[in-house]
Amino acid sequence: MALKATIFKAVIDISDLDRHYYANHTLTLARHPSENDERMMLRLFAWCHYASERLLFTRGLSSDEEPEIWQHHDHGSPELWIELGLPDERRLKKAASQASEVVLFTYQSRAAAVWKQQTLPKLAALRNLTIWHANDEQLAQLAALTQRSMALQITLQEGVVWLSDGVHNVEIELELWQKTT
Repeated sequence: MALKATIFKAVIDISDLDRHYYANHTLTLARHPSENDERMMLRLFAWCHYASERLLFTRGLSSDEEPEIWQHHDHGSPELWIELGLPDERRLKKAASQASEVVLFTYQSRAAAVWKQQTLPKLAALRNLTIWHANDEQLAQLAALTQRSMALQITLQEGVVWLSDGVHNVEIELELWQKTT
């Protein structure tokens, strides 16, 4: 018998002072049976980091052809392609050839350090790729906010993200490994 996804609801109040984006969103996240709280919350964090009215969660782990999150141009081609994890260079090069901007959020610090050393030099030529790294401590803090029904206030300013669920406050400053030029 196949395991089903677990559904999470999130009401997000975003104040992005850098982009002057202020909005309230109600999101539904389906956590794949193989996905843990850390990865799901990083996916939610990534969505919040690039929040817009047109930004959508995809089938994620259930599809090899789609990223975790994306946004399309009005004419249909991918505008923003957001990945999580440590994908191989071919996947990121393919994404960079299809989308205007590609963003990768890496995690699992030990494996990410090896990936960074082996793969990052091969990606330096991709001018539309931004890579952020969330360390293990930051992921644990994000995971501590996990609830089936969440109400989060998020403030982004100068690379720092503050999250609050009304009881817990978390400050996250991801490490920038590569920046879109």
